[in-house]
Amino acid sequence: MKKKLSTIALSIAVSLSISGCNSSDNDTTSLPILGEAQPAELLDCSELVEQFSFTDTVITSAELVEAGEIDYDGRGEMFKSPAHCILTGKMEERLGKGLQGIETQEYAINFEVRLPADWNGRFLYQANGGLDGRVNKAVGRFMNTVSYDASALNKGFAVISSDAGHEGYGEQYFGLDHQARINYGYGAVEKLTPMAKSLILNAYGKEPDRSYFAGCSNGGRHSMVAATRFPEMYDGFLVGDPGNDLPQAAVAQLYGVQQFETLIPTNTPLTTADEITAAIEETVSAEEYDLLAASITQQCDALDGLEDGIISDLVGCQLAFDMERDVALCSDKRDGSCLTSVQKMALSNIMAGPQTSAGTALYTNFPYDSGIGGSGWASWEMSAAFSRDSGTVATVFSTPPTEFDDYNTRGDAGLIEAYNYAVGLDMDEAEKLINATTSDFPESSMSFMALGGETHYTVLRERGAKMILLHGSADPVFSVQNSIDWYKAVDDANGGKADEFAKLYLIPGMNHCGSGPSTDQVNTILDDIVAWVETGTAPESIIANAREANSELPENWAKDRSRPLCPFPQVSTYDGSGDIDSAESFSCK
Repeated sequence: MKKKLSTIALSIAVSLSISGCNSSDNDTTSLPILGEAQPAELLDCSELVEQFSFTDTVITSAELVEAGEIDYDGRGEMFKSPAHCILTGKMEERLGKGLQGIETQEYAINFEVRLPADWNGRFLYQANGGLDGRVNKAVGRFMNTVSYDASALNKGFAVISSDAGHEGYGEQYFGLDHQARINYGYGAVEKLTPMAKSLILNAYGKEPDRSYFAGCSNGGRHSMVAATRFPEMYDGFLVGDPGNDLPQAAVAQLYGVQQFETLIPTNTPLTTADEITAAIEETVSAEEYDLLAASITQQCDALDGLEDGIISDLVGCQLAFDMERDVALCSDKRDGSCLTSVQKMALSNIMAGPQTSAGTALYTNFPYDSGIGGSGWASWEMSAAFSRDSGTVATVFSTPPTEFDDYNTRGDAGLIEAYNYAVGLDMDEAEKLINATTSDFPESSMSFMALGGETHYTVLRERGAKMILLHGSADPVFSVQNSIDWYKAVDDANGGKADEFAKLYLIPGMNHCGSGPSTDQVNTILDDIVAWVETGTAPESIIANAREANSELPENWAKDRSRPLCPFPQVSTYDGSGDIDSAESFSCK
């Protein structure tokens, strides 16, 4: 486990490289072009409650909303909205296992559908993130990269959102019920998709001409799973920071907690939630993360031709940066200007990823990027890791599941239980648990949550469907390396022509689904996937902008800074002249 740090950086760089990729832009291929969707008008809204009939489905409400402004996210900020019909409903109502294994827990796949009065003929499945468990407003916003004003609903899409088969945002009790696990993994998508298309038929007199899928985090995983399991159901897939191997990634989060735990002095009291959280957060301070980010930036910033606070050459950075050499070592007390040797080792282990006692990787490595200094990086890796992932690994991803006495990690008892589980989890045992099956749980979490090794995507490709992946280079939850490895495998399986139907774009500096020192807003992304699917126009690059609401932006950046996101493995490179805050001054090379 305690590799030399320079060796780790070299191995990361080698795994990032993908020299065999065909990355030509605007390719003209023999693959089908599906043609443009045709618009239609909403026939009726209120009558759908009584008229619509679909197996095991109930429409519970229908409301016609006039065009105007809506508080989409509940924060009081109003965004424009077209006239549309809001429908709520549920599928597959049943009783299943809940806490203490008692089969009296009420389950259903709850959903919301929004149908614009002036419909563009397109349908979008809005996949929500995390553990699901709540129905977010079905507006079709794709992570922070799309503003509400540029959401799918405002572009005329019909949109569906669901809780993936269980209620309770952030709660893990559903992992005690096998069917709830399956619905969370892929079952809700499989069941909701034909229902939604049938509902659209009733509402407009025709099914959607084109169907799209979009999500970030676990929603990105949902999109990847849809592309893998149901390639005939959708024509275009938008994937953000996907948790393709989510059970492994969750274990990696707990492995990170174990590394931070080694930095806590042995006499530190850990008897309350506040004490545990404070102890973890003290192991590496915000100033020390800033130091690490500055050291990475110093070595890597100019690799793309310009020192601008953006590291576009992620591959080159892994060779250029060495933590042992480039970060000052503390000779005395910690003061924010250095790291101790044990801090370096803990952080290095986290970046290298967890391993079994036999040296087998349980998850991939995390490349070094300046976004490690973002507050999101620290919060995801530190206290949020055990408060969120402990119960999830134990109850949802382990077979058989381990039920906690208290899932409330906002209180002392629940957080202490979660922390003790995290630091006590054996990596060898974790590997077995996420791959195990029993008679009550015949499908392992690595089966119902992951992609099953699919690399060819023959059905998807031959239909003319397309995929666009965006991944933050500094994602601390789901490593960008996982997406790179997936793309490499797909490219190899398709003879170096993966970019005919799938493109990967890295967002330098971006943390998980947004923020970090990055240009993290891409308001054109829906237009880009539609153009590729329906007219065959592949995006040469995708223009990303800084988001003024992003509190992680450096003070010396223009608030409207823009950059081209380049199809991997190309790198956004400064042309040598022109405004450094304008995408027009950069090219993909």
